[in-house]
Amino acid sequence: MIRRILHLYWRMKRGMTLGVRGVVLRGDEVLLVRHGYTPGWHLPGGGVEPGETFEEALAKELLEEGNVRMTGAPKLHALFLNRNASSRDHVAVYVVRAFEYGGPLAPNLEIREASFFPLHGLPDGTTQSTRRRLTEILDGVPPPALW
Repeated sequence: MIRRILHLYWRMKRGMTLGVRGVVLRGDEVLLVRHGYTPGWHLPGGGVEPGETFEEALAKELLEEGNVRMTGAPKLHALFLNRNASSRDHVAVYVVRAFEYGGPLAPNLEIREASFFPLHGLPDGTTQSTRRRLTEILDGVPPPALW
């Protein structure tokens, strides 16, 4: 019970959280990851730590989750308020086209699988948010403010 109260207090009083996601495009394929702690296929990414820029966080997360090393500047797609996480969570989505891929990583507790998939053959379980981001980027649909 005390743990629940502390968790609720933390969620209400914590500062704004910032995250990044990368839309890593290789020809007509996109990199997706499947986490060990939440269902579905997602764009790789994670939190921005204190003292870290968005691009530094993106580079770190792409390397950790997908074995992708950026070789050029990513392009900012949009900034989103992610109310699914909390009313204080914001996500920057970048498009990454210049990179080196070091091959598949062994599964771990955080990332069960990371792989490139055809844009017109996304795996079952690809999240709706991931599908919306791809539509915005590939079809030029203006992004909404909300994730």
